[in-house]
Amino acid sequence: MNFFQRFQANSITVGCLALGAGLLLSACGSSNNSESMKLAFSFSGLEDLGSDFVYEGWLIVNGSPVSAGRFTVNGNGQASLSEFTVSEDTALNATKYVLTIEPATGDDPAPSDTHLLAGDISGGTASLSVSDAAALGSDFSAASGPFILNTPSTASTDADFNQGIWWLDPADGPSATLVLPTLPAGWSYEGWVVVDGTPVSTGRFTDPSAADADGAGPTSGPDGFPPFPGQDYIDPALDLHGGTAMISVEPQPDNSTAPFTLKPLVGPIPMGLAIGTLSLMNNNAAATNPSGNASLSSS
Repeated sequence: MNFFQRFQANSITVGCLALGAGLLLSACGSSNNSESMKLAFSFSGLEDLGSDFVYEGWLIVNGSPVSAGRFTVNGNGQASLSEFTVSEDTALNATKYVLTIEPATGDDPAPSDTHLLAGDISGGTASLSVSDAAALGSDFSAASGPFILNTPSTASTDADFNQGIWWLDPADGPSATLVLPTLPAGWSYEGWVVVDGTPVSTGRFTDPSAADADGAGPTSGPDGFPPFPGQDYIDPALDLHGGTAMISVEPQPDNSTAPFTLKPLVGPIPMGLAIGTLSLMNNNAAATNPSGNASLSSS
């Protein structure tokens, strides 16, 4: 049972809504009521989704989602539209607002699984966050996880250890080091190394205690690898010293080959980091979590 099905089972009625700072927007709904209201939005932290995806707002009315307008955001953070209208009947009976990521064309008329922001409507306003249960369900403030440099897929680890990164503790089993909340449908984690300004994926995963989707990766050596997130960069060789390690939260399906805006963990890869030595990452969630507010007013 998805969120909207659970919501229908426990539907409530009341309300209108509002959002925070950044982009000014609004939304559309449908009703037999000819009266309309303006739905205005402001967001911070939304990224350009490219040409294949758009943002779509949804009002939860009597337990069912009603589309509240589609928009895009450009590379400067500017919205494609500044306001929409929503029927008065829809507005006055809405109890929640949810922002999703949707295919630009040919998508299902129902909301996708990729819920980015959500908030309850109270007193004509809604404060939107990733931590709402109808969005990602967490603000990632408790995320943590050191990494090591090593290349388990080669026999010559002492010579090329700086070409591999793994989120594991070799002194404890080895054991997983990443502490991350379980993601809802529509999302996955992805590891990254940024070398000379270029982000390179270390693989996608949903379980931080298991191997990621591509194991040691297509550039790894011929030997085995541990069952944890990580990657070896043997052929072609990639020296990770002086780079940056990162964990992002990615939409499924993904809108880009670059890291998504949600980056809860980021940390430097020190030049002198020795083989198998744990290196801490910084919690970066507060700096990258998008947020918003929305408001209804008479047209």
